[in-house]
Amino acid sequence: MRTIQLDDDGITPRELRADVPALGGAAYFNFGAHGPSPKYVVEAAGSFVEEHEFGSATTDPYEHAFETYERVRERIAAFAGADPEEIALTESTSDGIDRVAGAIDWEPGDVVVRTDLEHPAGVLPWKRLEREGVEVRVIETEGGRVDRDEYAEAVADARLVCFSAITWTHGTRLPVADLVEVANDAGAFTLVDAVQSPGQVEMDVHEWGADAVAAAGHKWTLGPWGAGFLYVDRDAVTDLRPRAIGYRSVADPTGDEIEFKPGAGRFEVGTTTAAAHVGLVEALDAIDAVGLDAIESRIESLTDRLKAGVPDDRLRSPRAYESGLVTIDVDDPEATVERLADDGVVVRSLPHPNGIRASVHAVSTEAEIDRLLDALDEEW
Repeated sequence: MRTIQLDDDGITPRELRADVPALGGAAYFNFGAHGPSPKYVVEAAGSFVEEHEFGSATTDPYEHAFETYERVRERIAAFAGADPEEIALTESTSDGIDRVAGAIDWEPGDVVVRTDLEHPAGVLPWKRLEREGVEVRVIETEGGRVDRDEYAEAVADARLVCFSAITWTHGTRLPVADLVEVANDAGAFTLVDAVQSPGQVEMDVHEWGADAVAAAGHKWTLGPWGAGFLYVDRDAVTDLRPRAIGYRSVADPTGDEIEFKPGAGRFEVGTTTAAAHVGLVEALDAIDAVGLDAIESRIESLTDRLKAGVPDDRLRSPRAYESGLVTIDVDDPEATVERLADDGVVVRSLPHPNGIRASVHAVSTEAEIDRLLDALDEEW
C-alpha cells in the first residue's frame, strides 16, 4: 500500500528528514549501521501485515504473499540495475553472502580471497570454510585502498573473491568493475558486499559485472531491518546449489528430483513475511523522489565541511569526497562514542582502523556537522 505522497517536483532532503521520527534532537551520524525509517516506510510494512492477517479468510494468504514477493522483487531489481529473476529476497547482506558461500561445492585446497577491509559479513563465512580445508587469502591494504598488482597476484588461482564496493572502515570506493575484470580473467567467482551503496550512490550491478552482489536496505535507503537482497548473474547461478532449500527454491516442490529455480529465486527458502521488503519499496520511492544525484551532492558538501575541521593526522578517510563514511582517529574510541552520546551526538567506534566513524547522510544538516566538530574539539 502506497502512503507517501509525492508531487511532480519530488521531495528535498530536508522534507525526507522531517518524515523520520527518530531524527529529533540528536545529531545522528550512524547511517552506515542503521538508517532510521520515515513514518510512511513503517506504515507500509505494517499495512502489509494488516492486509495479510486481517483480510478476508477466503483470500489465499499464499497468493497474496507471492504476488507481493514479485512486486517488490521487480522494484528492487530496477533500483539495483538488475533483472527481476536475478534478485533473491534475503534478510541482510550477511544472509546473502552466507547463502552464496553455502551454494558452492568446495574442495580442500580451494582458495578464497578477501581484503582486510571486510565487515564480519565478508569474513566469517570464509573462516568457517577454513575448517573444511579451504585456504583464505587476505589482501593487506593501506588507507582503504587495494593494490591492483597484489590483488591480481592473490586471485590468480582463486575459486572466489569477496570485496566491498564501499569500505565500512574508511569510506573508500573500490574500483568494482576493474577488480571484477581481474578476477574474471583468473576464472574466479566474484562476490561484492554492496551494503553501503544503495541510497547513497548510484548502483548498477550489470555495469559492475560481478557474479553476485549482496546488499540490504536498512542503512542509507532508510528502509526496515530484514529487507536484504541478493543479485546473482543469470549465467553464474546455474552452477550454484544452495544448501538451504525449501518450496520456494525449486521448480516443483513435490517432484521426485530436486530442480532448482533457474534464477536467483533458488536462494529463497520458505514462508516469510514480505513486510520489510514492502517497507523497502516505499523507502526506495522516497530516495528516488529526492534523487541520487541530489543525495550524493548533499553528502559531498556535508562531508567536505566535516573533513575541513579534522586535522590531517586524525583523518583516516580520504580528504577528497568518496562517500558519506568519515573515519577519524581518536585516542579512546569507545570513550569518545559514549561522551558524544551524552552530548546528543551519535557516531560509532571501529575495530580497524582504531577510531570513530561518522556516517553523513543527505538528511544531515550543517548545524549537526558543526555540533560534531565542536564535540570533537577536545580530541585534538
